[in-house]
Amino acid sequence: MSDRNETSLECDLAQTVPALDVRGVSFRYPRAKNTVLTDITFHVQPGELVGLIGPNGSGKSTLIRTMFDIYAVQSGSIFVLGVDHADSLARMQSLYLSTNDDLPGFLTGEEYVQLFAQMYGVEIDATRFSALLKRYGLSGREHDLIEDYSHGMQKKLQLIVAFLLRVPLTVIDETLNGIDIESLFFAAQDLRDLCDEGHAALLCTHDFAMLERVADRVVLLYNGCIVEDLTVSHIRNEYGSIENLTMEVLGVEWGDDER
Repeated sequence: MSDRNETSLECDLAQTVPALDVRGVSFRYPRAKNTVLTDITFHVQPGELVGLIGPNGSGKSTLIRTMFDIYAVQSGSIFVLGVDHADSLARMQSLYLSTNDDLPGFLTGEEYVQLFAQMYGVEIDATRFSALLKRYGLSGREHDLIEDYSHGMQKKLQLIVAFLLRVPLTVIDETLNGIDIESLFFAAQDLRDLCDEGHAALLCTHDFAMLERVADRVVLLYNGCIVEDLTVSHIRNEYGSIENLTMEVLGVEWGDDER
C-alpha cells in the first residue's frame, strides 16, 4: 500500500510527464440533449494508482472509451506519456481492460495471452505466466476455449494479461467485478505492485474499501463532471472514508431511500 504524504506526492507530480493527461474533454452522443462529459481535466502520473468513481450514468465508461479512441474526442485532448492518445505509439503504451465479456471465445486462454503479446511486441515469460495462472486459480485451464470459461475466469484472464504485459498505463473498467474474494485480494495487491514499479493505473470501481487500501488518489465523476480529485489520505482526514465523501456529494444520508 502506498501512503505517501501529500507534499511529496505533489512534488513527484511536478517532476514527471503524466502517464495519462486528460485536458478539457467534453462529449455528447448524437441526438442527445445533454452532454455526457463536460470539461474533464485530470491526470495520472507514473507510479500512481488512481480510482475513478461515481454513480452509474455519471460518464465513467464513456470517458474511458474516449481515452482509447473508441469514441472520438469532440473537444479537448488526451495524451499518454505526452503522445496524443490516438497515435499508435500511445496505444502501445496503454492497455484497456473492458467491463464487458467480449473475449474471443474461439481462442484458448493461452492463445488469448499470446495474441496480446504479439500485439504489444513482447515475449511472455512462461514461468511468470504459470505462476499467475496458479495465483488466480486457472492452472490447467489455459488450453481450454474461452467460451468455456465462467464470467469470473474471463475477468481473471484479462488481469493476467495486464500483469504479464506491464505497460506504462493500465486502465480497468469494472473488470474486478465478478471475481472471487481471494483473486480480488491478489488483483489489488498486484495492481499496487505494478504502480510501485513506476507504472500507472486508472481503476474504475465501486469497491471503495479496496481503493482505500491501494489507491493514491480518487477522481469522483458526477453528472459528467469531475466534482472531486483528492488524495486518499486527504479523504481519510476530511471525510473518514471514500463512501462518506461520495454520500456527501450525492446528498445521501443513512436511512434515505436512495441508499
